[in-house]
Amino acid sequence: MIDFILKYWIQELFALILAVLTWLWRTLLRRKQENDEIKEGMMALLHDRIYQACSFFIARGYCTPEDRSNLEYLYKPYKALGGNGTGETLYKKCQELPLSADSKEKEE
Repeated sequence: MIDFILKYWIQELFALILAVLTWLWRTLLRRKQENDEIKEGMMALLHDRIYQACSFFIARGYCTPEDRSNLEYLYKPYKALGGNGTGETLYKKCQELPLSADSKEKEE
């Protein structure tokens, strides 16, 4: 009886353990791929929004403090996700823009 258990059941137990480990590995790989795709999508959305906002502010010629705050709110996660130089260049250009005349009067 013990020979039977040692010969067949332990073999089946190892096969089961291997099957579970394989399933876990594939699940982890799928989740990592999904997370990478979500990260790329978020970066694309943030880049698009930064690009649109900066283009508008540069064409307008000034930023309000609220505009800069909103832009910074978009730029921080973009940079943390590994955003490229295009977004950073536009962000820096917007930071160099003068504040609007209305905003300067409110601050004084």
